[in-house]
Amino acid sequence: MEKDKDKDMGWKVYFSDNERYADIINGIGCGGQQLVKETDLSEDDSQAGKKARDLFRRTALGMNFAIIGIENQETIDYSLPLRNMNYDVWKYERQAAAIRKKVRSNPQGVSTGEYLYGFCKDSKLHPVITFVLYSGKEAWDGATSLHEMLDFTDIPESLREMTPDYKINVIEIRKLEHTEVFKTDVRQVFDFIRSSEDKVALQKLVESDAYYHSMEEDAYDVVALYTNSTELVQAKNYQRKDGKIDMCRAITELMEDSRAEGIETGRREGIETGADFFAALTQRLIMDARMDDLMRATTDKEFRNMLYGEYGMEQ
Repeated sequence: MEKDKDKDMGWKVYFSDNERYADIINGIGCGGQQLVKETDLSEDDSQAGKKARDLFRRTALGMNFAIIGIENQETIDYSLPLRNMNYDVWKYERQAAAIRKKVRSNPQGVSTGEYLYGFCKDSKLHPVITFVLYSGKEAWDGATSLHEMLDFTDIPESLREMTPDYKINVIEIRKLEHTEVFKTDVRQVFDFIRSSEDKVALQKLVESDAYYHSMEEDAYDVVALYTNSTELVQAKNYQRKDGKIDMCRAITELMEDSRAEGIETGRREGIETGADFFAALTQRLIMDARMDDLMRATTDKEFRNMLYGEYGMEQ
């Protein structure tokens, strides 16, 4: 639970940067079009008084504005449509409350019904939109609308159609294919999460993108938590240079330490038979993505012995 809180706080700190927030809105909500700038965002003033979702920003769009939220989700919440609907209704109620106050403070020209309910014929609410950034390992199989949570057994189709629905916007980070729509380090953060379960792919990723050699600290904090490695979280203290963190070097050293530890463990435990030796060698080669060397080792004894020596597996 403590680690989940750390991740949640890491996201909140990361997206407190309005340039990244605008990048999410443009990349996910506007199909990559650069319609929103960081200067178009401001703090929403209706957060107090109720537990709200993770982040909200009042987003200027031309002469209008929308209230756009970002919610981080790592575990599947099967009640999420209901929970998000509750948040959004509250945000609309806060807007309506402000309108009621204004209508009743200046009732001139207001009809009886408009004054009674505090809402005029031409009164309008601003849209409330939420992006749920789901970073979990399992594919999202939860409901994405209120209708999916309802039991319509034996309910006539005509009544079903009259039942109001509420849809949510779930973005599965690990399934995003076109992260190039993001113009900030949101792309690198999402790419890292997508590759975080594959050590070989992860190392290739951080070696191929210069950004990982000089990461912003809050971006490093977010992605480091997704390795579930205390060592990598702590590594930033000695991989820091000019206020930036070298993620590539941190991961390389972490993998080298793991490999050395594995070699030492093998030495301590001892490997008694040739079959055990080759099984251990096979495992090491697979972990290092050396499939060609593994195939050669099955038939070339001299090459196989050379690999034993390389990995410190003395027979």
